[in-house]
Amino acid sequence: MPPRALDQLMSHFGITAPALPLTDIQLDSRRVGPGSLFVAIRGHQMDGRRFIEQAVAQGATAVLFEEDGEFVAPVTSIPCFGLKDLPARLSELAGHFYDHPAQKLQLVGITGTNGKSTTALLVANWRTLLGGKAGVMGTIGNGLFGNLIEAENTTGSAVQVQANLAALQQQGADLVAMEVSSHGLVQHRVAALPFSAAVFTNLSRDHLDYHGTMEAYGAAKEELLKLVDEPCAVINADDRLGRQWLAAYPGAVAFGVHGPIENHAGRQLTAQDPHFHQQGFDTRINSSWGNGVLSAPLLGRFNVSNVLAAMGAMLVLGYDFDALLSSAPKLQPVTGRMECFGGGKAPLAVVDYAHTPDALEKALQALRVHCEGRLWCLVGCGGDRDRGKRPMMAAMAEQHADCVILTDDNPRTEAPEQIMADMVAGLRDPGSVQIEHDRVKAIQLALSQASKQDIILVAGKGHEDYQIIGTDKRHYSDRETVAAALHTLMESFT
Repeated sequence: MPPRALDQLMSHFGITAPALPLTDIQLDSRRVGPGSLFVAIRGHQMDGRRFIEQAVAQGATAVLFEEDGEFVAPVTSIPCFGLKDLPARLSELAGHFYDHPAQKLQLVGITGTNGKSTTALLVANWRTLLGGKAGVMGTIGNGLFGNLIEAENTTGSAVQVQANLAALQQQGADLVAMEVSSHGLVQHRVAALPFSAAVFTNLSRDHLDYHGTMEAYGAAKEELLKLVDEPCAVINADDRLGRQWLAAYPGAVAFGVHGPIENHAGRQLTAQDPHFHQQGFDTRINSSWGNGVLSAPLLGRFNVSNVLAAMGAMLVLGYDFDALLSSAPKLQPVTGRMECFGGGKAPLAVVDYAHTPDALEKALQALRVHCEGRLWCLVGCGGDRDRGKRPMMAAMAEQHADCVILTDDNPRTEAPEQIMADMVAGLRDPGSVQIEHDRVKAIQLALSQASKQDIILVAGKGHEDYQIIGTDKRHYSDRETVAAALHTLMESFT
């Protein structure tokens, strides 16, 4: 990107400045160099204005600081400007700097406690299947669909968001599906973005350490809906708060898995009597755009809801209903989240990141509706971490699976035997459970004993590509191990 002129950038905010070239905007003084505009604002934990002199020493071209009537900026040798309400205007500032990339894209914002990552990927996946080029931004990474780079936060800083959008637009993306966290909304990180559609998935208890109350948490999520025209809001009618918002936004699109949506005059999208099987699910879709049968290779009832959320976003953007239905069988699951391997002549192995008792329970319950034979669970617990959840994890596996294999996760510096003893303490019938510390052998054991009607949940590591034993972080992947073991198993059939 060519340098931007400081005077032109500041003129948008009524500030007269010299015509100096800028190459970047930085919020972290440690990353400042020649050509940088250092933006100094009060953060949640630290006041960036304390680091103005450090930024100057590192060669910053100019400084823009948060003006609050009390802070006195140090005397500097470079241009230094104050601006009121700077945190709320930072998205606008970065938009001007990066030439408003979102105006050249279809931008879909997705918020909610659960389902954001999957819904964002489904939107991007669908756009790609229909011949476009789509980007993704969120916890699963940033980048073009199929080539994501790991991200630090669900929603980056206002500057990072605009920079990422500019990069995606330059790479040819015509649509970007973006997870929008409650933190990001409250902190104005997406305030200047012209969203084309906004999706609300659901609300459950989370982040109360930051928001304080569920009411405040919900209000933060609602901010996304206020950034779009009402007909471009897509809201989950199966969620309690979603139903409240549909009453407040009667022109919004309502989606749900539990049949017709009553008392809503706006457009609707519902799934009727989904049928679950080893390869995914089939369901009849009734909508304001048309009716038909949708088949998707995704597991779990919650993924029916995620597919509806993504489909709702695509429909309000103007994509064809029948084209979405016909391409749905080619949708891909999120890497390491209910990701399927095998099936057919071999058992179906499902790799999932479930590493808490609640997540493990939900994963097993989701798989039960797909399972024609026995449901297996292979699970372990990390060392040097919460010992209290170990018996709970084992108890969940025993309660919801027919066959359980306990194995190592990331033992770290703790004795694997101690971790296993803590897990076994949660079992009602320890004799019914198999124990194999070596995770590779445990996966091979499960696949050798299961029948083709069975489903094996390999839980805990998901997309991770390492295992920590002692202080050694070595390469290991459940996905690779399962794929290799299945390959060996299939060769034995020939």
